[in-house]
Amino acid sequence: MNAPPSALQTAPPSGAPVVGVLALQGDVREHIAALAHAGARAVKVRRPEELEGLDGLVIPGGESTTIDKLARAFGITEPLRAKIRAGFPVYGSCAGMILLADEIADPTQDLSGCPQESFGGLDITVRRNAFGRQRESFETDLDFKEVDQTGGPVHAVFIRGPWVERVGPDVEVLAEVDPSHASHTAALGGRSRIVAVRSGRLLATSFHPEVTGETRIHELFIRMIRGEA
Repeated sequence: MNAPPSALQTAPPSGAPVVGVLALQGDVREHIAALAHAGARAVKVRRPEELEGLDGLVIPGGESTTIDKLARAFGITEPLRAKIRAGFPVYGSCAGMILLADEIADPTQDLSGCPQESFGGLDITVRRNAFGRQRESFETDLDFKEVDQTGGPVHAVFIRGPWVERVGPDVEVLAEVDPSHASHTAALGGRSRIVAVRSGRLLATSFHPEVTGETRIHELFIRMIRGEA
């Protein structure tokens, strides 16, 4: 396992892209550390006006329903949707993947019966908590397209993670969990499950690279922002 995120913080270089982390709930601090290590200047974002001047945004892992409700309460949902439609680069991990999906297979409902919402942008269908609950959390190594392979496979931590059940024609599959190489196989049913996708300037993973010190996913996102990937 790589160094913990707290050990990765470095001063951003001159001209570094400014990347926001949606700081409503979830593992915000870890993403900020990973982005700094990847060469970005990371800032917390909660309100619509804080989206201005950003080169990209990370939606962290956490509770997708809570982030959805707070985003609407803070008035950031519609401005963020508009920016995503206009081509704004966004990376979502775990709950962030759910919030970037155009379709949620099993959305929760509030007390009035209204289903949870997403920001959308990725032509995918996701299933929440697909790998199981907290006690079924697991780790595995993944072959991940578009990252530097000299460091070996990407070590992925799944904590109540979603998986992707459908991808649209413009969505690229970057990584899948192979049942023969996973430590948690009961939920897989003998089938590989999609856990990382990209479409244009949108990137999403089911797992949490920020909690292990795995920074290659954030480095890929920075290259996407710069137009280098």
